[in-house]
Amino acid sequence: MQTTTVGLDLAKRIFQIHAVDASGNVVVRKALRRSQVLPFFTKLPPCLIGMEACGIASLGSRADGARP
Repeated sequence: MQTTTVGLDLAKRIFQIHAVDASGNVVVRKALRRSQVLPFFTKLPPCLIGMEACGIASLGSRADGARP
């Protein structure tokens, strides 16, 4: 199965990767450390990569937890 689409959840330390083939079957689902992300993508064939649009999404949960 060849990866056609990859979803990448950005974070400070651990990045979640979810990759599917042309039929939508899951090819890869894993967590990578920051140092592993570039080597992972250099091994992939050309494909569509989707990332979250809001780099501050994780801060919302921190702010909610800090409320009295």
